[in-house]
Amino acid sequence: MKPETLQPTRRDFLSTLALAGVALPLTGRAADKNSAAQKPALTAAPAGPTTVHVFSKPMHMMSHAETAKLIAACGYGGIDYTVRKAQGHVLPEKAAEDLPRAIEAAHAAGLKVEMITTDITSVREPHTETLLRTAAKHGVKFYRLGNWNYDAKLGVLGTIEKLKPEMNALAALNASLGIQGAIQNHAGTRIGSAVWDLYHLLKDIDPRALGVQYDIRHGTVEGAQSWPLQLRLLAPWIRCTDMKDFKWIQSPGKAVIENVPLGEGIVPLEAYFKLVKELGIGGPMSMHLEYSPFEKPPASLSAADRVTQMTSFMKKDLAVLKAVMAKAGVA
Repeated sequence: MKPETLQPTRRDFLSTLALAGVALPLTGRAADKNSAAQKPALTAAPAGPTTVHVFSKPMHMMSHAETAKLIAACGYGGIDYTVRKAQGHVLPEKAAEDLPRAIEAAHAAGLKVEMITTDITSVREPHTETLLRTAAKHGVKFYRLGNWNYDAKLGVLGTIEKLKPEMNALAALNASLGIQGAIQNHAGTRIGSAVWDLYHLLKDIDPRALGVQYDIRHGTVEGAQSWPLQLRLLAPWIRCTDMKDFKWIQSPGKAVIENVPLGEGIVPLEAYFKLVKELGIGGPMSMHLEYSPFEKPPASLSAADRVTQMTSFMKKDLAVLKAVMAKAGVA
């Protein structure tokens, strides 16, 4: 899928920031306050060919070239680089210099970099604008944002309302650069875990500037039977997705999540892609590999054997994914 491109003016950007109540060191004429009052385009972007990227987190110890070589050898089409302090292939403060090199290494291996993962939560963070400007300049279309916690004193709705000005400011910056920020729905108790909360946070924001990176694994954890409602509600804001699987390890009064290879868990892959097809959801996808040997490999496993096992699992996961997508008619 090729997302629509926003072409906002400087006036639009300044106006949205003013409405958001966020001050940035920008100069120029005051914006027309009415220019930002635009209704979101509440339709999902037309589904097109999906480039399956690999989330680079479990390979952060490898060089850009080594990572690209491994991912390409396994048949994937892109790399979802971590551009953050924790297990980052690129550190945020070095994004201007190192992100282009990482993208060049991917391109040299025949891979795309349409999406990256960041810790960004505010336009006011030191490296936000430089990082996003660099990413957009080198062809990145989507970036995953960081996380926000609920404030117990403000409550659920109070926290969401407090965050809205920051969301408006991020959307304005994204629009000015032609890139989309995406919040991942992540199981737990943070913003986005319940999934419906993302609708209340984003409902007045143009999906082309700020949206959701939908993760069906996390959606299944928190909405075992209601996840289709989540997907229908948020479809207009979903322009990139994540993929992984899990199962429950149960004991009386307790259940623990165990991540597993794709197709070996309880994520309803066929039902999910059938609905993805119906709703016209498309865009790049990030394959998350969060089971051993990618995470918590046995201490006795040599580096070479770990790469061998990783290669085998990556190929298997991709084969499972392609088969279920083909069955649903999702390219």
